[in-house]
Amino acid sequence: MAPSPQPHVQTVLGPVDPATLGFTLPHEHTAIALWHIQGRWDYWELTRDEPIITAELARFRDAGGTALADLTLPGNGRDPGWLVRLARATGLHLVMGGGWYREAYYPAEALINRRTVDDLADELVREAEEGIAVEGLDAPVQPGILGEIGTDKPWLSAQEERVHRAVARAARRTGLAISTHAVMSPVGLAQLDVFEAEGADLTRIVIGHADSYPVLEHYLEIIRRGASLEFDFLGMTFTPQERHGEPRIIDLLLELLSRGHADRVLVSQDVCHNQQLHHYEGNGYTYLQDTFLPRLRTRGVSDAEIDQLTIQNPRRILTIG
Repeated sequence: MAPSPQPHVQTVLGPVDPATLGFTLPHEHTAIALWHIQGRWDYWELTRDEPIITAELARFRDAGGTALADLTLPGNGRDPGWLVRLARATGLHLVMGGGWYREAYYPAEALINRRTVDDLADELVREAEEGIAVEGLDAPVQPGILGEIGTDKPWLSAQEERVHRAVARAARRTGLAISTHAVMSPVGLAQLDVFEAEGADLTRIVIGHADSYPVLEHYLEIIRRGASLEFDFLGMTFTPQERHGEPRIIDLLLELLSRGHADRVLVSQDVCHNQQLHHYEGNGYTYLQDTFLPRLRTRGVSDAEIDQLTIQNPRRILTIG
């Protein structure tokens, strides 16, 4: 399938005009399994329960949402056909991620440790350009972003470095943006080092989970390097830090806004566990609309700044061409 010649957002139902994207969640999941890896016992899963997830996404749509990037990847449950069904059922623009997650979750069949960087990059480019054939669908499903590309620890392992290099080369060839998984450490800067060494456009890179490492100097360095950062653990309540740390994150966000960096911050919720769903008394996909954005407004954040965070920035990242 030839790529669209005009600037577009690649959804699971095909390319769309970027202007059709309004309120967008740039880092979410609609189904993911993280507990099946040997030696990991956290039972972390967002179950592929179609009636429940469809209702959760409809709630997001009814709150004003228009689009969502699902960054589940091969090895933890990516399913293009599932995303197509959800998009058709809800009317949302759903964007599928491409690439490989982090070393513990690399699928064995990907043979990451046996292949060259160029070979891995070629696979990502083929997938982006030709799509993934799904039984029962007339057209293959194409990814619209590379991510989430991650590290399992506060450093890149040898295999993770190989994947980061392949992703950077694929991004150069396809125009897809890159979204990363970088938790509780400055490892996002090490990710940027690899992407930059491979000639990737750093303005097309989002360092994810920045709110798990609340350090202003780290944020400013990401911005200085040309990339964007993402607060995407918003509304999580699994740890005391998540339950009680939001005021500090808001303070840091306000500082970034005061320095003129509204165009370099994205916000999302990373729904990745059943207990986060409204159905199970969690926040669902509407925490931003229900709680976080009203708190920003109370602190003086303007509607224009909120539009920048929730519409303009994810639209820019997801636009190809």
